[in-house]
Order: sequence, then structure tokens, then C-alpha cells
Amino acid sequence: MSALQVELVAADRKVWEGEASMVSARSIEGDLGIMPGHTPVLAVLVQGQVRITAGGSAQEVTIDGGFLSVDEDKVVIVAERVDAGSLATS
Repeated sequence: MSALQVELVAADRKVWEGEASMVSARSIEGDLGIMPGHTPVLAVLVQGQVRITAGGSAQEVTIDGGFLSVDEDKVVIVAERVDAGSLATS
């Protein structure tokens, strides 16, 4: 099974980059679950949690809203502010 290439970016820094098996986030139209092979999408995210599942464990970050794009198993999440807590940097 292929993996997602994920970039989580705040306005002032790259917060996390790496491979993941799933990304979950809430858009203005509802919850999204992104797995490898997902169709291309561009979504506006609302304030809340983004969950990144990598290496068999899920880690959550809090964002203040932003955008999520998916294209050919690459997921880019851009937010003004990201509270990464204990998210391990790759």
C-alpha cells in the first residue's frame, strides 16, 4: 500500500513533513478522511483538530483554520497558526 506525503505548514514555519497512512480534518463542508489514492481535493478547513496517522500511531494538532489540498497522494495543510503540541518532527 502506498503512503501519503504530508506537509503541515503554519504561516511562519513548516511544522511537520513525512509519510502518513491517513489524514483527518474538518472542512467547512464536513469531516474529511484522506487515504492513499484519494481523489484530488481543495478544502477550506475550520478551527479544530487535524489527525495524522503515521507509523501506526495517530497524532493530533490544533489549527485555527486554513486550507487542505490533495493531489496524487500529496497532502498539504496550510494554517495561520498550528499548535503542534507533541507532534514529532520528521
